Amino acid sequence: MNMDSDSAAKGADEPDWLVDEPLERTDATAEPATAAPWRVLIVDDDVDVHVVTKFALSQASFQGRRLSFLHAYSGAEALSLLRGTPDIAVVLLDVIMETQDAGLQVARQVREELHNSAVRIILRTGQPGQALEHRIIIDYDINDFWCKTDLTTRKLFTTVIASLRTYATLREAQQQVAELAAALAQCGNTPAAPAGGTP
Repeated sequence: MNMDSDSAAKGADEPDWLVDEPLERTDATAEPATAAPWRVLIVDDDVDVHVVTKFALSQASFQGRRLSFLHAYSGAEALSLLRGTPDIAVVLLDVIMETQDAGLQVARQVREELHNSAVRIILRTGQPGQALEHRIIIDYDINDFWCKTDLTTRKLFTTVIASLRTYATLREAQQQVAELAAALAQCGNTPAAPAGGTP
């Protein structure tokens, strides 16, 4: 398990499943350069997938914030990172790792045990015949599902940026709800004026 340890230079040997033209940066809504990066967790038991994914997204940014990559090579490592890093925005999650449904179990635990409804979960599989896409989308609270052979650089970029946009909106809504709840709680703790006025 490591963070940003892969060299982008390794990405020169991209496999066929992730090849496309270079991507432009997305800085539509600029924020201060000191803004914290968006955290993207790559979960896959294939090291090459980590290298190529990071390389493909290395120049991406959204709302003036770059991407920061975390890496897990099993479902257990992924859950450990998700427990310890609550601000992960997007998880690029392989379906088949230490077990045939390791990724699906991670997705289920993120929602049901960690109660993390904001993080965007993008499932990826290199063996499309092993899992039925419709069943997975219905049975699991995931946000997208891709076969690796279909996920070009541009499609990956588009999917991640769309996921970040949704994540940012959800987090803002959650913050507003928390502030409203705090304000209501404070009002509830304010002593009521005596009935009939001051004696």
